[in-house]
Amino acid sequence: MSKFDEALELYHSNMSEKIGIKKIDSELLKLVTRGLGPSIYRKDAASVSCSDQSELDRVKKNFLIKKLGLDDGPELDAAIKKVCQKMGSSNRNKYRAIFYYLLVKEFGKEAVYTVNS
Repeated sequence: MSKFDEALELYHSNMSEKIGIKKIDSELLKLVTRGLGPSIYRKDAASVSCSDQSELDRVKKNFLIKKLGLDDGPELDAAIKKVCQKMGSSNRNKYRAIFYYLLVKEFGKEAVYTVNS
């Protein structure tokens, strides 16, 4: 099994067991994960810290605004907060691929990934 497949397996189990998501769009998760490139293999880059405001600002700027094409506004901050809560404060590993997947689902922007695949 490749390192990429191992990462996907880890994300699937994390989503179902720790976050409680039962219906996972595996293809979307795969595309989001692939879009992150080699960052998924670096411990620090592979996760999002919900307690680090500068990191959350980067998620908003680089992912929500640039990648998903959303307009800046309070709804972006609210969605990030919602995803942080959904992933849980006791969940130490808020994997970036899952975090981004949940944001894509939150805004209904799956087409950003399916069109480019």
